[in-house]
Amino acid sequence: MLEIKPIFNAMRRSKAGAIMLLIQIAITTAIVSNASFIIYDRVQYLQQETGYPEDEIFHFAVQTFGKDVDLSQQFELTETTLRNIPGVINAVAMQEIPLSGGGSASSFGINPTSDQGRQGREVRSAYTYGDEHALETMGVDLIEGRNFNQNEVIIAQNRDVLPTVAIVSKTFLEEIFPEGDGLGQTIYLGDMPLKIIGVVGKMMGPWLKDSRPDNLIVIPFVNAGVYQKVLVRADPEQRAQVMGQIEDILLKEYDQRVVVNLNGMDESKRRYNASDILMLRMLVVLITVLVLVTALGIFGLTVFNINKRTRQIGTRRALGARKSAIVRYFMVENGIICIAGLVIGSAAAVYMGTALLEHYSLPALDHSYIGMTAIFVLVVSLLSVLVPANRAANISPSVATRSI
Repeated sequence: MLEIKPIFNAMRRSKAGAIMLLIQIAITTAIVSNASFIIYDRVQYLQQETGYPEDEIFHFAVQTFGKDVDLSQQFELTETTLRNIPGVINAVAMQEIPLSGGGSASSFGINPTSDQGRQGREVRSAYTYGDEHALETMGVDLIEGRNFNQNEVIIAQNRDVLPTVAIVSKTFLEEIFPEGDGLGQTIYLGDMPLKIIGVVGKMMGPWLKDSRPDNLIVIPFVNAGVYQKVLVRADPEQRAQVMGQIEDILLKEYDQRVVVNLNGMDESKRRYNASDILMLRMLVVLITVLVLVTALGIFGLTVFNINKRTRQIGTRRALGARKSAIVRYFMVENGIICIAGLVIGSAAAVYMGTALLEHYSLPALDHSYIGMTAIFVLVVSLLSVLVPANRAANISPSVATRSI
């Protein structure tokens, strides 16, 4: 017998405590379910493959204030100087740096913008400029097609002559040519035609939180300016040493410039994701505090009920009730409150997940997290009542003869 009726009678006499505990369990279930799912989603996001050997790559910018050099020629010389540093695999002047959080993006179509009569598919993608050294410097591999030829790279200070080819990520190619025949096809940036000559398997753009984070196009164009970004790939064991030499080497080559924003790609990625990492830590703390508070609440309510019913428990013991029956009584009482709270909390979790999806563009809550959270809270609840229930079971029958 689980003695349900006397348990309900006892709870009716102490409604306030039971209701507060029920609400606490419901709130914990709702918040922990959603927080756990958000943590899982963010961990998956932070651990996603980018396609780059992040521990090998670093980048910086050069601000040139000297007026006595041709910038395009100067950066050709700078790239050669960087490639000759011991430990450097390759280097390239680029318009935008992957994973940095800043870059350029546009819609690319299968028809030129000016051709109003032929509306075709358009796909948004980030893009960057680079030369034939860009792919090796980024550490990405072609899965189809070929790299740029030197004569396909346009080096200019204006846009009188534009490039005619491009290398794209596999994700972009599959989106704009879902039939699978994209290699060799022509896409348009506005009215500028670009023939796809190569495809990279994985190549993320500047924004990991973008709606299309792994759409990236490399265009063979070098337009060196007074503020120029540079990407360098080095042996991972020598990267820190190389980074420490960069400023001195470049200023020795030409001293009318400064080197700024020197960072490893992995460090730039961490800075870009700093808010997500902070959110993860806060959610872990929140879950820990909620579970602890709930466990302490259950423990405290059970201790209070035991102290309040000491004489009743002693009487039952005197009438022959076993210790296991006393423990079971409090376990069942707590289980009833907990299950009621879990039912309400599960409904609240679904509502909260829907609200987060609508207002904050978070992914839809996986209902399995509600089930896992409910089981976890139930286990914590039963464990929390176990110690005071055993204490109640050890109350001597002699207390029934005393005045409390």
